[in-house]
Amino acid sequence: MIHDLASLAETVAFLVSIMVLAQACADEGLFEILGEHMARLAAGSSTTLLAWSVGLAAAVTAVLSLDATVVLLTPILIAATGVSPHRSHAYASVRIANSGSTLLPVSNLTNLLVFGATGLSFVGFAWAMLPVWLVAVAAEYAVLRWWFRSELREPYVPPAGESYAMPLFPVAVVLVVLLALASGIVPWLPALAGAILVGGHALVRRNSTWADLVAAANLPLAALVLVWALAVAWLGTTRFGEWFDDAMPTGTSLGALVAIAVIAMIAANLVNNLPATLLLLPAAAAAGPAAVLALLIGVNVGANLTVVGSLANLLWRQSGGRTLSSLREFHLLGLATTPLLVVVCTFVLWGWTSVIW
Repeated sequence: MIHDLASLAETVAFLVSIMVLAQACADEGLFEILGEHMARLAAGSSTTLLAWSVGLAAAVTAVLSLDATVVLLTPILIAATGVSPHRSHAYASVRIANSGSTLLPVSNLTNLLVFGATGLSFVGFAWAMLPVWLVAVAAEYAVLRWWFRSELREPYVPPAGESYAMPLFPVAVVLVVLLALASGIVPWLPALAGAILVGGHALVRRNSTWADLVAAANLPLAALVLVWALAVAWLGTTRFGEWFDDAMPTGTSLGALVAIAVIAMIAANLVNNLPATLLLLPAAAAAGPAAVLALLIGVNVGANLTVVGSLANLLWRQSGGRTLSSLREFHLLGLATTPLLVVVCTFVLWGWTSVIW
């Protein structure tokens, strides 16, 4: 079994800590002020505002994980267009939360689960996935501009009055946490330290409450994820797991990597991307780091195919996505674009890793 109780507990501890840190940053006004500055910079242009929304969602996803984007940033992006919210900005948060979570080992729980199997350092992982991330984010922006082209012709009214100052303390802490993660420290430790520092700062300033921070930790969900992951990891040791091993390609040619990514995409949208990652990881790890990264493309970028592809999709609907989207449109957009994006990103991965490795 690749993942034991201790390693899975560390992964879940990171999830809890990073969500508390993200909530504390939100309570300090970081996301709201970033959204306001973004709306001012776009100067009434809906297409420019969408570009800023995609960029902000990509940055938050990479550093604070995709759950912070769908839970905390979604309402900000929806509100950025004023009294007539644009659907494109709501979709930007969930599409980028999935596709934009390929950059760092801490951007998604799936990344943390496979990180050790890649044999890469934190920086090495980011370097290998950087072109994939850039292409995925740019492609998602192009997809949203095309799908919502009629809506984006309409301007919006930027906020009036003076802008608020950026809260420097949470920004500084997040940067230090990111540097600590890059140094190779066990991820949950700097995330916990950051949560304590920013959370304590927000409590002292009465911008947050203990109830808010405990709710952000979402301990019942964390326990469910841990039990779920353990059950799936055990299932991977049975004949069911052997079937998945047999279905996965064993090489790292372009065709093999595309097949791995597509299989991972299908599995993620049948059983969710977390269990799909655990089931497919042993076979991918046996093929080498490129295969593991192709697996990540399938379960992350590919999670945009259906609403069950990732937990982030369900959290996004609860955070405001449901008010501006329908399941029919979500799935039409996913079917029309996601398989192609998975293949394109895998091609980029193959080309880039062929150069750097």
